[in-house]
Amino acid sequence: MRKQKATNVHWHDGDITRADRERLNGHRAVCLWFTGLSGSGKSTIAREVEKMLFERGIHAYVLDGDNIRHGLNKDLGFSPEDRSENIRRIGEVAKLFVDAGFIVMTAFISPYRRDRDRVRALMREGEFVEVYIKCTIDVCEARDPKGLYKKARAGEIKEFTGISAPYEEPVRPELVIDTSEEDDVRINAGKVVAFLEAKGYLELRETVAPEGAQR
Repeated sequence: MRKQKATNVHWHDGDITRADRERLNGHRAVCLWFTGLSGSGKSTIAREVEKMLFERGIHAYVLDGDNIRHGLNKDLGFSPEDRSENIRRIGEVAKLFVDAGFIVMTAFISPYRRDRDRVRALMREGEFVEVYIKCTIDVCEARDPKGLYKKARAGEIKEFTGISAPYEEPVRPELVIDTSEEDDVRINAGKVVAFLEAKGYLELRETVAPEGAQR
């Protein structure tokens, strides 16, 4: 965990709040944190969810692991320390997206529970939803869409999650999708959208005042 070097900085709250942006958008803001092995289907499902939400007029955006490493985190490798810093940075970005009123989805392996828990701690209750894309290593390796497992087995990729580096499964994720059993992307994305609907994220539910109470 890197320490803050600057000491003369202060957080500035704007006049427009997250609640204001949610009212404008007509839905609640939340971070859907997709975690799972490489090849489990995180990015594919997240992208499909993004399309489904877009079609409904929902403000949604996917922060993809590979894309982030092309820019914001291009200075980081895959050592345990760099993996933690990778997740710390994207957690802070995700928090900003939530404050902006978005449904933001992150598609990162994020192998360590400690790092995922730290991101959860950045946000308020209900703003962080851990979505475990569960898939056996055998199935992930059989898919191997990027040829990464083959390279890892050959020793060409060091510290590869599931082969030469650990993956710590979520203990109490809000949602589990097992792509070993169901690999239809549309069906799996539908499960995520159904979860959002059931938990009230896709609409703003007005609090009903008790009869006779002043509003």
